[in-house]
Amino acid sequence: MTHDQLQSQLDKLIADWENECVEFKDANDNFSTSDIGKYFSALSNEANLRVREAAWLVFGVNNKTRTVIGTTYREDSERLHSLKHQIAQGTDPSVSFREIHELQTPQGRVLLFEIPPAPHGIPIACNGHYYARQGESLSALDLAKLDEIRAQGVADDWSAGVCDKATLADLDPEAIAKAREIFLGKYRDRIPADTMQAWDDATFLDKAKLTIEGGVTRTALLLLGKPESTHHLSPCVAELSWKLEGEELAYEHFYPPFLLSTSRLYQRIRNIRLTILPPGQMIPLEISKYDQRIVLEALHNCIAHQDYTRAERVLVIERPGELVFQNAGQFFDGAPDDYILHNRTPSRYRNRFLAEAMVHLRMIDTMGFGIREVMFRGQARRYLPLPDFDLSDPSHVVLHLPGRFLDENYSRALITHSDFSLGEILALDRIQKGELPDESTLKVLRKRGLVEGRKPAFHISASVAEATGEKADYIRTRRQDDAHYRKLIVDYIAQWKQATTGEIRDLLAPKLPDNLKHTQKENKVRNLLSSLREQGIIRNEGSRRYPRWVLVNN
Repeated sequence: MTHDQLQSQLDKLIADWENECVEFKDANDNFSTSDIGKYFSALSNEANLRVREAAWLVFGVNNKTRTVIGTTYREDSERLHSLKHQIAQGTDPSVSFREIHELQTPQGRVLLFEIPPAPHGIPIACNGHYYARQGESLSALDLAKLDEIRAQGVADDWSAGVCDKATLADLDPEAIAKAREIFLGKYRDRIPADTMQAWDDATFLDKAKLTIEGGVTRTALLLLGKPESTHHLSPCVAELSWKLEGEELAYEHFYPPFLLSTSRLYQRIRNIRLTILPPGQMIPLEISKYDQRIVLEALHNCIAHQDYTRAERVLVIERPGELVFQNAGQFFDGAPDDYILHNRTPSRYRNRFLAEAMVHLRMIDTMGFGIREVMFRGQARRYLPLPDFDLSDPSHVVLHLPGRFLDENYSRALITHSDFSLGEILALDRIQKGELPDESTLKVLRKRGLVEGRKPAFHISASVAEATGEKADYIRTRRQDDAHYRKLIVDYIAQWKQATTGEIRDLLAPKLPDNLKHTQKENKVRNLLSSLREQGIIRNEGSRRYPRWVLVNN
């Protein structure tokens, strides 16, 4: 929104004052994130029940005088917008603000948190509890409201809708034949093969839950439909797009039948061989850049969980070192870690009819094993970095699948240790990506002698490096003592009489650990200079924006 549009929105909210879908708060910087999560849950649920396009939580407006007084809440922009991720972590299903609007008024700064309504049939919880409003007060979501929201989902499965004008002639014969073959293989122990082979197409499609009493469903058109039959789904989009990024640029669109076209899309991906030398061996180990089963698991999940009502395509972006999968709609039931670490079984689906049909055709499972067993354990068995879910945009699920070695010490550690738990592998993966694992797992890794270093620069320990023959890599990634870096800075300034921050950055960049990210290296340089300045060793004779560092005793 523009400044004028935001001002108009604020004026309208104040004029209408508080209702079940609007909440005003004074809010200073101490306002609890937990309380914000509760209000998010309550306002989102109320917006659903009242069929509102959005609910609003407003900071900087006095609740009693109905006047703007301004707010100091998270004045740093980066910290303010990190609240989106914090809310997404605490809500179930994982969802966050549509937008955080910052408005400067003559009376002070106002924050307008735009909250999307809870999805049809799915109430929003915060930290395991459902909230609602009673007048202007926060309350638990009572059973009547809970049942009202959940009842919405009974008739709202988009994928189960029958397309009245579609017929069996709109389905692809090759796709039907392939579906029969898969169904026969899956259920031959339960249904006699002769019985299944005697079914005509209409009977088979009903049995496989692709059609409903002969009616061609949207699911049938997605999985088995002819490309030219997608007009029956309009205005929704049935399209998979592969896009190549890097030195070479290319793209291709794929249409139903998705049962066949996902394999065709996989064939477009350039799948070269990667090599790594196992410890103590002379013959390198060859690994394909991408595993077909992992790629198809990720792609089939996108198809199963796509929000087709948003008229977006499923994207597969191929970059030099990774594949990126994106589907419309938030992560639907729980959070990724629930399935990776906690063996969660999904209790609901955005497209239940479609998901059940894909199970019958062996495209996905509905027990939640695919993420953990196929994607994460499968990637670990190939000694490559683990996939990453990016849920920072609450309107999309984005999965990054690495296709290159990031830290060969990590890969060699997986080769030489077959007893790692998935939690330990996840922790090692986070360390190689410059992130911090959870404290309990980190303690286990330290106890086993797998990692060392100081927060935030953990790295593979000396004992593991020696075991994998990577002593040089260990030295390259080991964190040096800060005194070592400070001495380098002082020696440089003594030699050249002065130095800019950029020159100090260039001096230290090749000497800082390789497993630090660019921003971490930038922060490290700033902290070292600040430390020397506070100790009275150097001073700034330039400006704050363009510092020029000299020795104090020169």
